Amino acid sequence: MFTGIVEGTGIVREIIRYQTNVDFVIEVPFIDELKIDQSMAHDGCCLTIVRIDRKKKQYVVTAMDETLQKTNLGHWTVGYEVNLERSMRMDGRFDGHIVQGHVDQTAVCTKVTDENGSWRYYFRYEPKEDYLTVPKGSITVNGVSLTVVDSEPDLFSVAIIPYTHKVTNFHNIKEGSVINMEFDILGKYIARLMETYLKK
Repeated sequence: MFTGIVEGTGIVREIIRYQTNVDFVIEVPFIDELKIDQSMAHDGCCLTIVRIDRKKKQYVVTAMDETLQKTNLGHWTVGYEVNLERSMRMDGRFDGHIVQGHVDQTAVCTKVTDENGSWRYYFRYEPKEDYLTVPKGSITVNGVSLTVVDSEPDLFSVAIIPYTHKVTNFHNIKEGSVINMEFDILGKYIARLMETYLKK
């Protein structure tokens, strides 16, 4: 489980394809804090560290075809900056919201507006019954816990403060960028319960 509070970013240094899987070699400054078999959220997608090269400050994660199809990982290229968060410590503060690291779907950035000190990002996605946003509700974009500003059946916006813009890969997101979304788990459960109740 994660909180949506990004610890830092890494750089994709190599992409190795074999059969239907892809290995991503990622360079990070905090390599000494990582270990094999550790779970880490990559743009909000939970992946397992399978190899570590401490001299190069690099580690390897593997994405299978289903992950590549349902997330933005299939769009990554060498040099891509990825948001990273290790799994939540049980003895720490819960600063974001409940994030599972299970990407629900992708969305496309339709507009970015400079709001004189902050930025507003608009994203469009394919609407589904269980996936919804509400104003002031929680949403995870590329692993970042955020508050929804505008909410429509297939579109939402979020406001980004300068700190978040600097320390995450939001400074690279522009019109046409594909991002990972994870909807609020509480909202998904409520939507499913209501769907089940109304069918009775």
